[in-house]
Amino acid sequence: MLLGAGGTAWCQWFSGSPAAAAPVSITTPHVQAELVVHAPDGVVAGGSFKVGLRIVHQPHWHTYWRNPGDSGLATQLDWKLPAGLAVGAVEWPLPRRLPVGPLANYGYEDTVLLPATVQVTPDFQAGRSSVLLALHAQWLVCREECIPEQGDFAFELPLRSATASHAADFAAALAARPRTLAGTLAASIEGNELKVTASGLPAGWQGRKLELYPETPAITEPSADGRQSWQDGNWTVTLPLAAQRSESPGSLPLVIASTAADGSRQGWRGEAPVTGAWPAVAGQAVVSPALQDALDANRSAVVPPPVDATSAPFATWLAALGAALIGGLLLNLMPCVFPVLAVKLLGFARHGGAPRRQRIAGLAYTAGVVLSFVALGGLVLGLRLAGAQLGWGFQLQSPAVVAGMAALFTLLGLNLAGVFEFGMWAPRGLAGMALRHPAADAFLSGVLAVAIASPCTAPFMGASLGLALGLPALQALPVFAALGLGMALPYLAAAWVPAVARALPKPGAWMDVFRRLMAFPMFATVAWLVWVLGQQSGIDGAGALLVLLVAGSAWVWALGLSGRARWWVGGALTLVLAATAWVMAPRAVRALPPAQATADASARWQPWTEDKTRSLLAEGRPVFVDFTASWCVTCQVNERTTLADSAVLAALDGKRVALLRADWTRQDPAITQALRALGRSGVPVYVLHAPGRPPKVLTELIGRDELKAAISDL
Repeated sequence: MLLGAGGTAWCQWFSGSPAAAAPVSITTPHVQAELVVHAPDGVVAGGSFKVGLRIVHQPHWHTYWRNPGDSGLATQLDWKLPAGLAVGAVEWPLPRRLPVGPLANYGYEDTVLLPATVQVTPDFQAGRSSVLLALHAQWLVCREECIPEQGDFAFELPLRSATASHAADFAAALAARPRTLAGTLAASIEGNELKVTASGLPAGWQGRKLELYPETPAITEPSADGRQSWQDGNWTVTLPLAAQRSESPGSLPLVIASTAADGSRQGWRGEAPVTGAWPAVAGQAVVSPALQDALDANRSAVVPPPVDATSAPFATWLAALGAALIGGLLLNLMPCVFPVLAVKLLGFARHGGAPRRQRIAGLAYTAGVVLSFVALGGLVLGLRLAGAQLGWGFQLQSPAVVAGMAALFTLLGLNLAGVFEFGMWAPRGLAGMALRHPAADAFLSGVLAVAIASPCTAPFMGASLGLALGLPALQALPVFAALGLGMALPYLAAAWVPAVARALPKPGAWMDVFRRLMAFPMFATVAWLVWVLGQQSGIDGAGALLVLLVAGSAWVWALGLSGRARWWVGGALTLVLAATAWVMAPRAVRALPPAQATADASARWQPWTEDKTRSLLAEGRPVFVDFTASWCVTCQVNERTTLADSAVLAALDGKRVALLRADWTRQDPAITQALRALGRSGVPVYVLHAPGRPPKVLTELIGRDELKAAISDL
């Protein structure tokens, strides 16, 4: 019965509409958003009821009104209702002015409900006992940094039952709406100022300082209080027009608000006809002239990837090939490649007494590396051509890929430790294939090397990859091939140089000990991959992967038993592994929402955004940006050595350098675009910005002296 009920539930999940599977509420690190309904009389033909999005903000975070002010974005609600139900516009509660340094925004803190009225047509017939209300909402939540969030919600509303659990919330939201002004509103343009006169305001407001909120964005400067006066019961305010005004309307919807001594607030709304001539509309400024000059200078310092694939000059292309070859060679020195050395060292030792086999293995390994780099480069180029915002190492942004690699390296570690042999599972013809064709072994070692090394970048490698990803395929793929050739070059040379071959130890009993020793770098790689998955799927995802790896290891061990034990124990553990995978696999590969770490005033590193970089530079502060990812081992080494060095941190503090961290662990189009603007396509990348100067891109394997020298030049 339980299995049948479970199957029915799964059928409903896959056959139902997406809205039917959506939740009523969503919780992020910054807000709790909930679809709420107030239908005390149910759904009656010709009647109406209320719906809304209720947002509970974390302390110091806010979302925005219909006119967000100097920055921000109004919350957007997209309703999908059955035929016969029509939803009206959002009935915006009275906003507050939210100062942000010299600027000001209009929005909401604490708890806010954005209600709307749903009209039911007189001929409405549902044909069932309930109706499904679906909502797709998008909101921008900000403190000092801003994070766009969204959610899909659904509510199954009974037709004939009262739904009124949020009656108090709707009553408070409707009471917070500005009332319709019974008096008159008039607006006039006087030079670069807007003058508004209002009559018919409450008598108790006389003499108070009031707040004016234009519903049309970018009309006046939100941070300006303006000049206010009262005369004969009429209130007048004069405000400067916005420098970036883009509209010249003939009528302005305005909200006037007052705050009483007890903190209660009240507002009135009306339309003000505008008289006078509007000044010329200012052009939209995307970035400051100083920042634009810096970006232009940086683009001349590093070769940027063009948006459209255009051929590079022959000399530039040759330079990119040379840089890729050197970068691939240096990639062998990066920490991310260390686990692969275990496989190659064991392979060299195995063929130490057979020069011919060693040369064949060197060629096969080189072929595996080069072809894997070309295939991976072709995949990135194809996905970019299709419009995906991807960069080098994109595969490790997928929790499923990370989990699969953890399983693969666990299997390799168990094999090196002697828990099982691959040949004991295969038919005899296949079991001896590695002996008859050692090239296949070496080729697969090359593929494995690229799989683990590709997320990292080395010196010379970043610029060449950045260029290659913007070139046509006929020019780009040879750059990837040169990168693979550079990585395989040391092993190819060692396989073909007689002096190196003679220096290798002869095969013997010591190889068994060496093989088991090499299992531990594999298990260390598994530990790193589990940690990476924890950054993407949370602690529950990492725990689920560990359970799967333990169950899989037990199953592999059981298959190595002999006789009846292999069948009985192996069969039981096969069922255990299948049940564990059914329950745990979805948790392990489920990516959490991209919640950036919030930074408090005491935190040294803050989350990166383009806007934050611009605002800090506008304040005159230098900015150091660390483009990093949890799956980039070189990034983690740099962060725990150079970037954690006390002398380096003291130098940064001495120059008041703001530290921003762009975490690319999950796919982030904004970070991808920023890397492309710098001529890079992977991490690590370290950039030092200074006001009025071009950004300085530092080397991937950053050193203390290099960073301190760059800081001293500020």
